Amino acid sequence: MNKPSSRTPVLAAAGILALSLTLAGCGGGDSAASDRPENEIHVLVYGDASNDVESAMVERFNETSDVKVVLDTIPGAEYQQKLQTVMSTDAAPDIFFNWGGGSIQDFVDADLLMPLDDFIEEDPKLKDAFLPSVFDVATVDDTPYGVPMRGTQPVMLFHNKEVLASAGIEEAPQTWDELLDAVEKLKAAGKTPIALGGGDEWPTQMWFSYVYDRVAGPELFQSAIDGDTDVWDSEESRESLGMLRELVDTGAFGTNFQSVKFTDGGSHTLLSTGQAGFELMGSWEYSTIQDVNPEFAASGLGWSEFPEIEGGKGDPANLVGNTNNYYSVLKDTRYPEAARDFLKLMYSDEFVQEQMAIGNLPTTTSTEGFLDQATNPDYARFQFGLVQDAPNFQLSWDQAYPPAATPTIHSAVADFFAGSIDEDGFIEAMQSLKK
Repeated sequence: MNKPSSRTPVLAAAGILALSLTLAGCGGGDSAASDRPENEIHVLVYGDASNDVESAMVERFNETSDVKVVLDTIPGAEYQQKLQTVMSTDAAPDIFFNWGGGSIQDFVDADLLMPLDDFIEEDPKLKDAFLPSVFDVATVDDTPYGVPMRGTQPVMLFHNKEVLASAGIEEAPQTWDELLDAVEKLKAAGKTPIALGGGDEWPTQMWFSYVYDRVAGPELFQSAIDGDTDVWDSEESRESLGMLRELVDTGAFGTNFQSVKFTDGGSHTLLSTGQAGFELMGSWEYSTIQDVNPEFAASGLGWSEFPEIEGGKGDPANLVGNTNNYYSVLKDTRYPEAARDFLKLMYSDEFVQEQMAIGNLPTTTSTEGFLDQATNPDYARFQFGLVQDAPNFQLSWDQAYPPAATPTIHSAVADFFAGSIDEDGFIEAMQSLKK
């Protein structure tokens, strides 16, 4: 679930070395790290509004360090592909942005990343200053390879308060049966029950992630990631698919959800303008709507955790989504001490305050003390409480698997919702994925 940022920059970036990385020709090693100036390291990040915070951290670091940081950016839509290209060249960044999990697995297998055990031994706060459920996502084979560097992004069920009330729905559904009941009431009221940006495909994946977790617990997906493809044909898997098919067939998402997108504003506009009752989306839904409809965000938007599936194995407090983004370090960096010292800024008070100023929710253990400074303190406290209390926080399926698996996952979930493949077709597609 690699969502585009829609947050608005609020910090000045004057005087920062924030460069747009040009990767054309990198495969030939034309920009070798050895040709870079001495006492310089490069930090590569996903290009979006959060770059203002990253620029601020670079500026702070460069004020006191003899080794200077250069911040390079790649536009978000191109990031994953170009990162894969540059990492195997001499132009690889010293530190780079990623999603943990499967997004770094290939780099670990290729022995390109520096294990962070020594850094953590020298400064235990590089691990202990972060919520364990988030920090562990960038751990591969019990070895840490990343430090959280932005904000957590759990997926939640958002709703339009007025639409629900007018349909006779007094509160957000707490169970699956209550959700199905709400769908019927919203249909009767002439509303699209659930907005879905099916044209983007990754929003559809969120429904699979949560239903599978609630029915089977996190163990099924973890077994699949570990290489046991038989679990996709298990009783719990087929039960999950049956529930999803029932939800689609009841008309929960309307009839044209495959042509609606989140990325062009379509799905959240349905919610904010009162055409739909719910939308299942990452926590960035709030800031996205706040940018375009601040009045609705302030008073008309509600949120809740994903409903419990009674009789299921999954804990109703479990979360799915993007646990955070991470900085990982190139094993062959010329200046490992500088890289270590830069990572320390990720648990600083300044970092937490800067992230919260643009709507991100950092996952440091100190974040709770700054929640009242958030744009919407109630929303920030709710979100932080979900993450803090979650027994398990499942990384989005398309981030838990290596990047090569993303097209297969996205096609499988989209085609199943569209009805062009059945349960057997979905299972066959997921069983084709490698460990």
